[in-house]
Order: sequence, then C-alpha cells, then structure tokens
Amino acid sequence: MLLLSRPSRVAQALGLLGWLLFVSVAAALGAQASRSAPVFYAELTRPAWAPPAWVFGPVWSLLYTLMAVAAWLVWRESAAPARRAVLGLFVVQLAVNALWSWLFFAWRDGGLAMLDVLLLLALVAATAWRFGRIRRAAGWLLLPYLAWVSFASVLTWTVWQLNPQLL
Repeated sequence: MLLLSRPSRVAQALGLLGWLLFVSVAAALGAQASRSAPVFYAELTRPAWAPPAWVFGPVWSLLYTLMAVAAWLVWRESAAPARRAVLGLFVVQLAVNALWSWLFFAWRDGGLAMLDVLLLLALVAATAWRFGRIRRAAGWLLLPYLAWVSFASVLTWTVWQLNPQLL
C-alpha cells in the first residue's frame, strides 16, 4: 500500500498562509461592498436583538480565520479522496458569502440577499459536514460560522421585512 505523506513543515506553513490570504481576499471583496454599511445599517429599522454595527468586524475576522484554518486542515489531508471536491465546495460557499454584502449593502436587494444567505447556510452546513468527514477538527471549526450564518439569516429576513422602502 502506497502511503502519501503530509506536506513538509515549510509547505504546511506556506499552505496555511495561502489559505489565510485566500480567505482574506474573499473577505476584502465583501468588505468593498460594505464600505458604507455602518451608515446604511444605522438608517435601517432593526429588531431590538440586532447587534450594533461594531460587532460585525470582530466577529467576521474571527470567523474568516477559523474558515481558513479549517480549509488548511483539510488541504493537509492529501490522501483524502474527497479533498479536492470539498475544497471546491468551500470556495463556492466563500464566493456566496462575499456576494451577500454586495446584494444587501451595495445593491440593497433584500430579496436576493435573503436567497443568498439561505444558499450560504446550506453550503456552510454541507462544507462543515464534509470537512468533518475528512478531518473532524475542520468540521468543528466551521460550527461558529454555521451558527453566525443561521443568526444572519434570521436578521436578514427581519431587517428586510422591516425596511421594504430601503431593501
């Protein structure tokens, strides 16, 4: 039986850096659409349980870091037959994630933002499950992201319904 070894320590470090950079680029693409988000968010009628605008930056920074580490853990499992497909799924969910900011903040389309966040929720759940089948810790690292996107789904719906004139 041929055993495929894990990448060297240098390759692993470069891989982690690569995943951190890749996820950061996706985050930056979404952030471009969110440049006026604090002002727009303040204009919206929000439920009492909606977090203040300053919460989103730190939460998303933590979540993007966890996502990158989870992807890196899966990437390291070079012998896993489904690795390439599940990393592809990860990339798709990351694109859907970035799109939400454009739909909601830049284009102010509450309906499409709602559809996007529901698709994102399904993709994150599928990615977490599939990551966990390759590397259990990778699946666990995506659970805070899944919880946040679940919350964001309810918040998106509520804000959209409260602001038909703006979204």
